[in-house]
Amino acid sequence: MAHTREEQLEAFSRLLDVMNELREKCPWDRKQTFQSLRSNTIEETFELADAIQREDMMNIKKELGDVLLHIVFYSKMADERGEFDIADVCNALCDKLIYRHPHVYGNVSAETSEAVKENWEQLKLKEKDGNHGVLAGVPSALPALIKAYRIQDKARNVGFDWEERSQVWGKVREELAEFEAEVDKMDADRMESELGDVLFSIINAARLYKINPENALERTNKKFIRRFNYLEDKTIKQGKDLRSMTLEEMDRYWDEAKKLGL
Repeated sequence: MAHTREEQLEAFSRLLDVMNELREKCPWDRKQTFQSLRSNTIEETFELADAIQREDMMNIKKELGDVLLHIVFYSKMADERGEFDIADVCNALCDKLIYRHPHVYGNVSAETSEAVKENWEQLKLKEKDGNHGVLAGVPSALPALIKAYRIQDKARNVGFDWEERSQVWGKVREELAEFEAEVDKMDADRMESELGDVLFSIINAARLYKINPENALERTNKKFIRRFNYLEDKTIKQGKDLRSMTLEEMDRYWDEAKKLGL
């Protein structure tokens, strides 16, 4: 059920009141700091991402609430220190959105989503307190797979990209050959370095073909879990132990799972 603007504002005001009361009266909430909440914030963000991946709208709503709680919580703690409050957070965000959408709030023309994205990146570089390098805005704490995608995407925005996306496959084959050469030498450090290059080139290919590599890998993770759970369940029902089975025996159950569409 859609709520009116007044009801939405009332709900947000209620949240701020609850946060103020908890910070004042709850020993746990009163004890929290920016650093103590940090790991929980990361966990809540991943739980939201998981719910989105599953398109579980009920849990998306729940996890959005958890993330919103953290935003309000950090803003409350900053307010107590005289740094900023939730109004400053909202106003700064509105100002940024208006500045980075000149095609909506100004006279700039941007007819496609790609043009909007290119304008966005260029405006970020021009901001007074913005990033001073093309890659400076990529958070160092991002998971490596997501970070690689963001690095490549930002480089693309300034023209550092393949002329034809099919050219990337030559790079993938080149990096794979270099990795295999190091495997033959069994040099652990060089193998790790070259495997990183292989993964980076695969992620680049995914970007060029408009495939989200994080979503693709998570899809495969879940597929593997389903099939392995089927294999494990079958062996348990037959009174067997996976460790005592041959790979050929396990493969039969794995193939059954595939045929069942798991």
